[in-house]
Amino acid sequence: MVFSMALRNPGLGVTFPLFYATGMLPFTLFTHLVGRLAQSLEFSRPLLAFPGVSWRDAILARFALNLVTQLMVSYVLIAGILIFYRTRAILNFQAIVEAYSLCALLALGFGTLNCLLQGLYPVWVHGWSILMRPMFVISTIFFLFESVPQPFRDWLWWNPMVHVIAILRRGIYPSYDANWASPAYVALLGLGTLAFGLLFLRRHHQEILRR
Repeated sequence: MVFSMALRNPGLGVTFPLFYATGMLPFTLFTHLVGRLAQSLEFSRPLLAFPGVSWRDAILARFALNLVTQLMVSYVLIAGILIFYRTRAILNFQAIVEAYSLCALLALGFGTLNCLLQGLYPVWVHGWSILMRPMFVISTIFFLFESVPQPFRDWLWWNPMVHVIAILRRGIYPSYDANWASPAYVALLGLGTLAFGLLFLRRHHQEILRR
């Protein structure tokens, strides 16, 4: 509400809360999931003492629980904004599902990788926190990618959350094309970090649990 009073002209549409939500909600989902997944082994340490529970189960359980929670939060907030402001948005559910699926895959990859790094190097939790602070500003939550001048726009393209947010906004705003957004880039980055994290967690999970 405070931002809507200060920024009366959103990048898309006429309702700033909706524009802000389409940027903030996927970003929050990503950061929340990564943070919870990074603590998976530590959080589930008592359960991992049972032979039938593996470190993969701990990661998948934390991922599923927190993903469903964040999806429900997004559903309630976006639906509430659409109803309260009486917007006549024509939703593209395919693009919305695609955006959230990519965001979840990206969070699973980075969360698994952070679980490895944070377990081996506890100081990494502070490094990741510092890294995420400027990400809030450069993830196009408050503005459109197209409004950024060159050469900064080319640099910003490498931020995967920019693609996720653009695809979600394509699903909310029918007039927004965002044909530059690359689902393949986000998917490859998510799968790459996931594969790297799983590979080395398989080798080092016992070492992490002994700490």
